[in-house]
Amino acid sequence: MKRTIIKIDEDLCNGCGLCVEGCHEGALQLIDGKARMISDLYCDGLGACIPECPVAAITLEEREAEPYDEYKVMERISPKGEATVIAHLNHLIDHLQTEFVEQGIQYIKEHKLKVNLTKLKPFNNNPIMSKQDHEGTSQVTDNDIKRSLKNGQVHFGGCPGSQMMDFEKPARAVEVNNQTEQSSMLRQWPVQLHLLNPQAPYFQNADVLLAADCVAFSMGNFHSKYLAGKGLAIACPKLDQGKEVYIDKLTAMINDASINTLTVMKMQVPCCSGLLQMAQLASERANRKVPVKAITVSLQGEVIKEEWI
Repeated sequence: MKRTIIKIDEDLCNGCGLCVEGCHEGALQLIDGKARMISDLYCDGLGACIPECPVAAITLEEREAEPYDEYKVMERISPKGEATVIAHLNHLIDHLQTEFVEQGIQYIKEHKLKVNLTKLKPFNNNPIMSKQDHEGTSQVTDNDIKRSLKNGQVHFGGCPGSQMMDFEKPARAVEVNNQTEQSSMLRQWPVQLHLLNPQAPYFQNADVLLAADCVAFSMGNFHSKYLAGKGLAIACPKLDQGKEVYIDKLTAMINDASINTLTVMKMQVPCCSGLLQMAQLASERANRKVPVKAITVSLQGEVIKEEWI
């Protein structure tokens, strides 16, 4: 089958082993001083190893590969103990891989593993993970699991800064010192493109704004005029690493989240043009077409050019 999976540039790889530590599924090993994939079966294609690589030797690609097998992964990692299993499930839930999480929990039940699922801290104080038996194995039902995982209602650990939240708050103006001030139009968290799940609920059939990091600081009306009603992704085409990951995520927004439009806001400086190039590459690779608008902003926050491309 054809699916997204990691690719390692062995010429760039320095053999530091950080990616091996970052792969909870055990898909990577250091062999002859280089990081290598030992089996497609173990790679979930979510790229947890990518930010661990200090030399940007790992990217994502779409190619023919064996399908990911959650049961095979659980067989491989369960002997390493509870902490590894919990970290693996955290990784899956952070990427909203509900089906794989359910399979992993089912494996724990079937093999009566001593894995305390109550350590998977619930989001918004959801109490469904509170029961446990004398062996420390959670006694939640399948329906409880599915209900708690739906739309990211339960947060299973991981960095709070990347925890998915859908604000869905209405736009409103507030009165401060006899002056009307516009409240934030931000409808989601996180916003940095590396941290975003391209299939998050707030991207489904949405208008999406891809903005350079500096844009919001230069424009006084960024929230009210350009961000309102849109899903947001921010990136710096000059300083950020892993540009191919950005292109893959934008492609997934177009293909899988079925976004309606993509607006790219960049600064007038030459190094910012890479943001539009990434959006164009994603549009070319996608299986469906969406309208793409390019907006160029001056250093003083004025719109220099705005066009559909």
